[in-house]
Amino acid sequence: MSKNRRQFLSTAGGLAGLAALPAPMAFAAAVPPYKNPAAPVAKRVQDLLSRMTLEEKIEQMQCIWQDKKNIEDGQGNFSPEQASRNYPNGIGMLGRPSDRVGQAKKAVAAGDDGRRINRNALETATYVNAAQKWAMEQTRLGIPMFTHEEALHGYAARDATSFPQSIALASSFDPDMVRKVFSVAAREMRARGANFALAPVVDVAREPRWGRIEETYGEDPHLCGEMGKAAVLGFQGEGKQLARDKVYTTLKHMTGHGQPESGTNIGPAEITERTLREEFFPPFEKLVKETNVAAIMPSYNEIGGVPSHANRWLLNQVARVEWGFKGVMVSDYLGIKELITRHKLAATPKEAALRAIKAGVDIETPDGFGYKELAALVKEKHVSVAEIDAIVARILELKFQAGLFENPYADVKAADSLTATPDAVALARETACRSAVLLKNDKGVLPLDPKKVGKLLLLGTHAKDTPIGGYSDVPRHVASIYEGLKAESEKHGFELAYAEAVRITESRVWGADEIVFTPREKNARLIAEALEAAKTADTIVMVLGDNEQTSREAWADTHLGDRETLDMLGQQNELAQAIFDLGKPTVVFLLNGRPLSVNLLAERAPALIEGWYLGQETGHAAADLLFGRANPGGKLPVSIARSVGQLPIFYNHKPSARRGYIDGSTKPLYPFGFGLSYTTFAISEPRLSRASIRAGESTQVSVEVRNTGAVQGDEVVQIYIRDDVSSVTRPVLELKAFKRVTLAPGEAKTLSFDIKPSDLWFFNMDMKRVVEPGSFTIHAGPNSVELKSVKLMVS
Repeated sequence: MSKNRRQFLSTAGGLAGLAALPAPMAFAAAVPPYKNPAAPVAKRVQDLLSRMTLEEKIEQMQCIWQDKKNIEDGQGNFSPEQASRNYPNGIGMLGRPSDRVGQAKKAVAAGDDGRRINRNALETATYVNAAQKWAMEQTRLGIPMFTHEEALHGYAARDATSFPQSIALASSFDPDMVRKVFSVAAREMRARGANFALAPVVDVAREPRWGRIEETYGEDPHLCGEMGKAAVLGFQGEGKQLARDKVYTTLKHMTGHGQPESGTNIGPAEITERTLREEFFPPFEKLVKETNVAAIMPSYNEIGGVPSHANRWLLNQVARVEWGFKGVMVSDYLGIKELITRHKLAATPKEAALRAIKAGVDIETPDGFGYKELAALVKEKHVSVAEIDAIVARILELKFQAGLFENPYADVKAADSLTATPDAVALARETACRSAVLLKNDKGVLPLDPKKVGKLLLLGTHAKDTPIGGYSDVPRHVASIYEGLKAESEKHGFELAYAEAVRITESRVWGADEIVFTPREKNARLIAEALEAAKTADTIVMVLGDNEQTSREAWADTHLGDRETLDMLGQQNELAQAIFDLGKPTVVFLLNGRPLSVNLLAERAPALIEGWYLGQETGHAAADLLFGRANPGGKLPVSIARSVGQLPIFYNHKPSARRGYIDGSTKPLYPFGFGLSYTTFAISEPRLSRASIRAGESTQVSVEVRNTGAVQGDEVVQIYIRDDVSSVTRPVLELKAFKRVTLAPGEAKTLSFDIKPSDLWFFNMDMKRVVEPGSFTIHAGPNSVELKSVKLMVS
């Protein structure tokens, strides 16, 4: 019998009082409104809020992650006794139930740190169910928990499907596919009991030295917004009610995170309000206005002397007042603590908590630190009960809309069978194929013909030891490029040889602090062995680039991941130079997290594929691409610099930028939006349905795209706009629309794109959005350089 029901019986005169009432009335009286699933959500929220003590409310604003040891039995099992002893007022949010961080010697940001084996599907679902059962049945009011997990490019948990890294997904220019990817991630998460994703990252990234650039959708706000929207809809669906196979999403990180000073993680982002509003805010604003996104996460960095976790203008005025955001603000891990330790903005946890809550941070993660002081702040009248109530009401509303009060549990028996299903693995392979970018293909080296390839030599340590990027755990199986090509050789009968050739680091464990770069003398021996093997090879494939240690999140002074150079590390260029000197047909396949200054490869490699990190199906996708079963159609979501001396190198710069250097070019090595195919395409000049409109009106631009080659392929038609003369300076180009199409040889399609007032407006001198009369140049083409144009007049 529930506690609430026992309380009712005592006040109603026991069984006699209950028998005196008609059955429906008795039920209505016994069940409080907040437990009635038929009651309106607003009524349920207010009823529950009215019953909560201040301490219970404050617990809803906190999370536990490193402190999971306080709710476990010492063997990694959830302990109701421990939980009741240490958290008598309940727990609002449980952080990453799939990991065993409470038992680890040291916590890491996410995923496998190389020392512990995280929970599998069955273990995670069992753990979550035990925790939720305690929350529902052994706390006073029975409030279920949010259970959050990382899901940057798929659910970051053991055995879950690992898709291509975010920067690779952006290269697909395919929002429909991205939505499918995160629908799978949501399904796998919810199957284990998780209901809250700390994803997607919609930071606009303008700094390739920054190790977290791989987590983003690139340098363009429109592309980031479109991919971010696809991710949110995949995770959450379109309605406010959360379906049983969906999870809530968190937009990361608001904002300026993607252009830190010196390219180092969480460095100050000294960005003007105009640049914030025109370049960094748009993805966040779009998703707030066009989806029901549940949460926003402030960024670690400061802007204008104010860290985002203490920036009321950013979190409240902009997000809530201007955009109408109704969800919750969730702190980044230790973001409130860093107001003390890093920013020196506060001296005590209480002071840090006060700055954060006044700025608009609703939930502190990963563990209670500053928000443990909220009761004292209320008692001292620095924070009002009304402020606490407003936050907790937002939290409870989401929990009711998710149906957690009715069923917070996972289906333990089904959790494993819903993980890495055949359709999910097939989607991972398709996504990897569609995310790769062909940068160079001289004399038609690609695709390889298995009948003519002869003896194929595969080189590179990561041809066997496959990097899949940060915020990953260990999938059930990661197909290496060696595995993919081995299957190809067995199928077609050609000989495959392998040599390690070059190694970058002695380990690629993302969570390990120390990075041990491979000594030059060891690589010299490996290169010599590779050259000896190459003497008898007919065709060579080299796998070069990065791994999870050479491009990663720098989350501590002892755990770095940013770079001062964009060159390939180690002796990779020395290997490449020696192999190119042999004059044999050679393909370079890059696996990397950041855009690298691959000048040597661009000059000398006969064929070059930018693969980024392609997830668990890397090897199968590589074989599909190399042998032509898949035709590369991806495009670069970032500009690739020739050197760090060109930075910043983003395409949508102002007219006064890029005047020139006396010792080099201002043009990127490869421009934004660039990508080749095994076929060729022709894109017509753009045509306007109305070449003259008034401010506030719309028009349409149409282009014809034709496959002029001999094989089926994909082209991404890109529409850019330039405001020719304006009252404040505007970028030379702005991407406003794109569409990826598949065409058979000789096939043509006409694509039409709406040109809306929102595609033409900007912030004027008074920081008001306006569409100014005058001429606009509408560009269409396959990338940001090869463009055809038409004029639009606005009166």
